[in-house]
Amino acid sequence: MISISLCMIVKNEEQSLARCLNSVASIADEIVIVDTGSTDRTKEIAASFGAVIYDFAWRDDFGAARNFAFSKATQEYILWLDADDELEEVDRIKFKELKHTLDPSVDSVSMNYHLAFDEAGNVTSSLRRNRLVKRSRGFKWEGLVHEALLVHGQTYAADIAITHKKDKVYTDRNLRIYRKREAEDDSFSPRDLFYFANELKDHAYFDEAIAYYNRFLATDQGWIEDVYASCLRLGECYAALGDTHRMLQSYLRALIYDKPRAEMCCRVGAYFLERNRLEQAVFWYETAAQATMPEGNMGPIDHAAWTWLPHLQLCVCYDRLGQHHLAFEHNEKAYALNPSHPSMQYNRNYFAKKFKLEKLELNET
Repeated sequence: MISISLCMIVKNEEQSLARCLNSVASIADEIVIVDTGSTDRTKEIAASFGAVIYDFAWRDDFGAARNFAFSKATQEYILWLDADDELEEVDRIKFKELKHTLDPSVDSVSMNYHLAFDEAGNVTSSLRRNRLVKRSRGFKWEGLVHEALLVHGQTYAADIAITHKKDKVYTDRNLRIYRKREAEDDSFSPRDLFYFANELKDHAYFDEAIAYYNRFLATDQGWIEDVYASCLRLGECYAALGDTHRMLQSYLRALIYDKPRAEMCCRVGAYFLERNRLEQAVFWYETAAQATMPEGNMGPIDHAAWTWLPHLQLCVCYDRLGQHHLAFEHNEKAYALNPSHPSMQYNRNYFAKKFKLEKLELNET
């Protein structure tokens, strides 16, 4: 059985830290908490779980803080979490089994990261992260914000999920860190160009975001997941600015870098559907429905685009084209993938009435 050090960086996390540590305490053999300046009960809560607590003077560099936390670990493997992350019971059981079965030659274990959910509790957005790494490998974090753990060697993709339960108000902290670096030194790494663009977009600085996404793409050095996402987010920026022509160009730009992915296809399909260009919309939604997930994908996944959404939109397209039975078939496929969604049930009632009326009209003739 492997041993695990849980390493976390925290600041003013009294609302969520106990929940997080409760969910993982039976797995971690050691808890290392690096505090970057808490003024609430964070340290007291950490101490109640037997954590080893260190202070770290904050210097607007998440990567540096993570590396400091990793340097204090003493067990075979290091697990990292944020204070608003936790393990659900089903994943805790899987993780305990992993402790007993993991091949010690594995250098890094990636796990799903569940980020958003619908009202029924279904995961709507997720990605994968390297969560558990061998301490002896000395892997390092890189990046001021949205830091990345640079790993290599033998990896294992585990069927375990970390659930994100954000409980803090979104702030401009990250944007301020990038603005400060921009004023001091504009020589961003490709990865920082991408994440700076994301922060600008999220704060509605769309023109600036467009410039930084283009700078990032021009480096031709980005991770494929970030490159693909940049094209989609460029499109969203142009959409916010009312430039639908460049929006569509940006979405299609993703095809320069990889084969069609469901997220891109659904966006292009929506462009044509909104203009009632139904044959084109059908083409892109059919392409989305038939798309296959890239092997080893570690980037963000829009679960709707990869499952029920293309079928729901194909239902709309085929109904407008007068192909009602084909529309019904796609609604049934969408319903099978997301039976709690109100649109599919509404469509079921719509088709039941429509087909009943058609049957009556046929009998009358």
